[in-house]
Amino acid sequence: TMVKSFEVTELPVRSAKFIARKQWVVAGADDMFIRVYNYNTMDKVKVFEAHTDYIRCVAVHPTQPFVLSSSDDMLIKLWDWDKGWACTHIFEGHSHYVMQVTFNPKDTNTFASASLDRTIKIWSIGSPDPNFTLDGHSKGVNCVDYFTGGDRPFLITGSDDQTAKVWDYQTKSCVQTLEGHAHNVSAVCFHPELPIIITGSEDGTVRLWHSTTYRLENTLNYGLERVWALGYMKGSRRIVIGYDEGTIMIKIGREVPVASMDNSGKIIWAKHNEIQTVNIKTVGAGNEIADGERLPLAVKELGSCDLYPQNLRHNPNGRFVVVCGDGEYIIYTALAWRNRSFGSALEFAWSSDGEYAVRESTSRIKIYSKNFQERKSIRPTFSVERVFGGVLLAMCTNDFICFYDWADCRLIRRIDVNVKVSLLCCFKNQTPFPCHLVCYATKKNLLFSCRISTGLTVVIW
Repeated sequence: TMVKSFEVTELPVRSAKFIARKQWVVAGADDMFIRVYNYNTMDKVKVFEAHTDYIRCVAVHPTQPFVLSSSDDMLIKLWDWDKGWACTHIFEGHSHYVMQVTFNPKDTNTFASASLDRTIKIWSIGSPDPNFTLDGHSKGVNCVDYFTGGDRPFLITGSDDQTAKVWDYQTKSCVQTLEGHAHNVSAVCFHPELPIIITGSEDGTVRLWHSTTYRLENTLNYGLERVWALGYMKGSRRIVIGYDEGTIMIKIGREVPVASMDNSGKIIWAKHNEIQTVNIKTVGAGNEIADGERLPLAVKELGSCDLYPQNLRHNPNGRFVVVCGDGEYIIYTALAWRNRSFGSALEFAWSSDGEYAVRESTSRIKIYSKNFQERKSIRPTFSVERVFGGVLLAMCTNDFICFYDWADCRLIRRIDVNVKVSLLCCFKNQTPFPCHLVCYATKKNLLFSCRISTGLTVVIW
């Protein structure tokens, strides 16, 4: 739903930004003017001629009263609203249109500019000359964005050469080139919450790339012609895409947090790469808590994780926690969050006594001892799509499940199930007949139970 609309000019408006601390919107247009509005009262705060050609971009400093503008006149200008919107600095150096400027969130005294002269320049606010130039695109550069998360000194650019490039602005080198678009790359951004790079193109597609592996994760095409802008909100998984034919908002990722609870009631969860913990056994001690009441959690920061967590799980005695993601795993101590072991894994499974198995590929399973030493490497004769732990090691295909003894990897039982298993639990029952009990479920939420004992398999639907 549109909340408010501002009539700015009859000519195109190419850039507009919120200045939330002032309740303003600042916009630059093809009539060479910058206009500032109060978005609550709709009053016009300031109008002034800023450039001698089309204004391509405006950028707002996160803390200082500064606005940058870039233009087809090949200039970048810095405006100070505390000084009546006076132009305090002019930055010259580009030899073609300056398409975009953006402040560095990790060093707000510096900013980057992208130009159709095929270069990206890094500047300091107090100097009229660029600090250095990044040169690597074969055609004009349309867009630039800084990486906001973690310690990596990265920025990303998009170009008319149909590629996006990730740069290390400390070593001044290109880290990765993202190829796949069929037309000019017109918008790029690092997502602030998820390990995702987003690129938009005049080919009408938006591509999602993993920001660590640079693997293409998804391609979106909503048939709204060319992509011109990307936006996001911090703390949200929503992104906004601006097209020739309109604007859409979509959700990416999942809202459910990655978490695990041990047998004593201690919960560990991941908030992006940060790890937090709470003991829910102490919540409301001595006080009755009503159904639906929010729990007063005393959350503690445990530390951070070297990979983006996609799965997190305690071992049976709660001493260790495994974090999986990006094709890797790391085992941490649950109390001090110290790294004890790591390796490659598509999937990870704990045994009931603290050993574990990793699925490195569909044809390689490795079993490790409680001391994190590799004990056995298995090459199954079938393609393993999933592994599950417990008192038995389960290896699943889309047609059957095989259960193995952890000690010597002896096949205990094969169960034919022509479904894709999404969850499986195996435990040992001593009475009335010693046997292994298994529950498993599919993505259609159908639950099956079966009993595995010597010479007998019973399936209950």
